Amino acid sequence: QVQLVESGGGLVQAGGSLRLSCAASGRTFSNYAMGWFRQAPGKDREFVASINWRGGTTYYADSVKGRFTISRDNAKNTVYLQMNSLKPEDTAVYYCATSSLRLATMSPDNYAFWGQGTQVTVSS
Repeated sequence: QVQLVESGGGLVQAGGSLRLSCAASGRTFSNYAMGWFRQAPGKDREFVASINWRGGTTYYADSVKGRFTISRDNAKNTVYLQMNSLKPEDTAVYYCATSSLRLATMSPDNYAFWGQGTQVTVSS
């Protein structure tokens, strides 16, 4: 059974930083791309960042480019999202997901399993 457990969310002031972690189990983590998505109240779930199976290719939403960094540690079965210069509009529930592909993609349709999410709240 595939399990993804996010951690690291919380309340932070605008301009601050948070580091999200997602621990995976139940499948060979290093064989698949990973992604982070987020959903704000009243809005659809949106792509944030993705990383391919080896960690050599990453993609970011335009809204987070230059502020967020996705990385992975295949030895620890964990993917990270370092979030700097946070803005109130980054407030959302953040979800990690494991892809059915090795290549990093932006479409949620390519992600087979999802975590429960972790709340990130950025105050102004």
